[in-house]
Amino acid sequence: MYPVHDVDAILLLAFSLAAKRRPAKLVEIIAAAELSQGVIPPETKISDSFYRLSEYGLICAQDGGYALTPDAQQILSVHAKKAKAPERIHDIKEHLADYHLNGEHAIILLTVEQIAAAIAEHQAAKNSTGKNLLIPKPKPAEDLKRPGQRKPYKSFATRRRKEG
Repeated sequence: MYPVHDVDAILLLAFSLAAKRRPAKLVEIIAAAELSQGVIPPETKISDSFYRLSEYGLICAQDGGYALTPDAQQILSVHAKKAKAPERIHDIKEHLADYHLNGEHAIILLTVEQIAAAIAEHQAAKNSTGKNLLIPKPKPAEDLKRPGQRKPYKSFATRRRKEG
């Protein structure tokens, strides 16, 4: 696939997060893209990326949502599971550069207005008081002791000397 854009790799990674068991809606894909990257790419770049990825047969429209094709799943299954997001994006870009078009595929055309509406819906859901499962959990402080921990073990010989 030539040329390979950063947004293409970010969207494929977002698809892998959002569309695991069923086709994902556009709002879910945008939420996953923000989760993996930290920011939401511009609407025009998302629209262009949807066009490119669908033209190359890496994503498809199913049941009112969008899903990865088997070729895209193969590209995503190659990278390391514990790698950080920038490393994963780099690996995906390398595999996309080696990918070649196989036949013709249905092209997904999304307008900038559709993407802007999905971004606005995601921002509203993110700012609402409801529970958002795509927000990472806060990390606990490392130096705090967990409740219920036992005191360090004292050997039998040490206790015996103190008693006698």
